[in-house]
Amino acid sequence: MRQDYRSNSWFLLMRIHAPLESYEALRKLPASDRTALSEVFKELYSSDDLAVEGFDPLLETDDQKNEELITAIEEQKALMIAVATGGPPINNVNEQYKKRRAEISRLLKAEGIKDPNCFFDLWAWFKRFKSGDLPTYASRRQFMSEMYDPLLEKLRGESSSPQGMFDEPTGWAKVDRTVTEIRQRLEQASNEEQFQAVGMLCREALISLGQAVFDPNRHHTLDGLEASPTDFKRMIEAYIAVELGGTSMEAQRKHAKAAFDLANDLQHKRTATFRHAALCAEATASVINLLAIVSGQRDP
Repeated sequence: MRQDYRSNSWFLLMRIHAPLESYEALRKLPASDRTALSEVFKELYSSDDLAVEGFDPLLETDDQKNEELITAIEEQKALMIAVATGGPPINNVNEQYKKRRAEISRLLKAEGIKDPNCFFDLWAWFKRFKSGDLPTYASRRQFMSEMYDPLLEKLRGESSSPQGMFDEPTGWAKVDRTVTEIRQRLEQASNEEQFQAVGMLCREALISLGQAVFDPNRHHTLDGLEASPTDFKRMIEAYIAVELGGTSMEAQRKHAKAAFDLANDLQHKRTATFRHAALCAEATASVINLLAIVSGQRDP
């Protein structure tokens, strides 16, 4: 922006952030084309108080795009919380919400990321928070945090669950495939049914783990009953009793059983949230890594 002191008028210089290919093309435009483009900007953006003088292309970096996306998501989250906690009337801000939602979805799609916000407009969000299970302002704020915070953490380069030292595949193909699916589903989940599905996958991963390590000829069940192909508890108890025998291993046995119980419980939790699903995924990964160490899958 600059000021013409003779007329005491202000003029705006449009700055266009563009990816490398478009940036180079804009920089190479002949004077006639630059003038024509400037006239278009003047027509679109000049006002009584501020006139567009011209434009200047700037190279757009990934960091700039990321910051713009993060800012838009934070503003959208704040607006949805405000509407749900006695803030502005929906009719006053609904168009703003829809335009920003479309822009956020476009930017996320370009990054190959699914938009966790399933509410087409604020009236859809109104129907959700008035449905009965979000009765308090605090519960509505928590819902928004669970919907958007994992995405914001990902865009900032953070992680919803810290990377462990044993994040490499175990070598058990079915277990590794399921673990990959758990991570992807957890990143994309945004409602109760999708969080419950994470629990079902955790259960399947643990069953596959039991099948990978259990040898009925070597690992005899503690109660003498035959372990079915899906009886994770009996398989793992028998495995640990042999491979890590003795009372000193009681904690490890309890840890494995608790992870399975958590996964099983999540499937039936009608109010499952991101935190439930993330805890279940973390517990499952912990058990898998524990048995991978015991079996020698993690040996150097």
